[in-house]
Amino acid sequence: MTHDAAKNIKLKNMRPWEETLMLVKRHWIILVVLGLYFFFGIIMTVLIYVFGNNWWTHFAVVIFWMIYSIFLYIQWLDHELDMYVITNNRIIWVEQISFLNRKVSECNLWQVQEVGSHTKWLLANLLNFWTVKISTAWNWRNFSMTYCPEALDNSRSILNIVDHYRDTHWWRNKM
Repeated sequence: MTHDAAKNIKLKNMRPWEETLMLVKRHWIILVVLGLYFFFGIIMTVLIYVFGNNWWTHFAVVIFWMIYSIFLYIQWLDHELDMYVITNNRIIWVEQISFLNRKVSECNLWQVQEVGSHTKWLLANLLNFWTVKISTAWNWRNFSMTYCPEALDNSRSILNIVDHYRDTHWWRNKM
């Protein structure tokens, strides 16, 4: 998301002087994966109808699609709600772990020690999505987002925000 669009986002617990500088969400490739899951469901429906076309198969297809559509929705929700919100004071990592199970972590910008990105395979390089990892001063509070779009640019932007914060708040580090 561009920096101008991120400025319009207001969080519930933001301080009066705090503004959103950046919002990072997952890459659109997740929608392709969900499309493949949907295609798999259609193949399963066709296979069910091949083995019989009576009221039991119709019932089985309806039950299958009721359960499978809930599975698809939960998978979409899991990836759609994961995001980094970077303000001029802190980084907030919202991670949807499973349905109705969300983890929200945050750290001040002065606690950030390292921002890095890495890739593992060819498609990730071609479509420009990687993993962004933010390491903090606390070893139990590290943030990692897989399927992050333009991970190298986003990690560099996050690090620029952290460096700017440290340059303007150098007196806090001296205490």
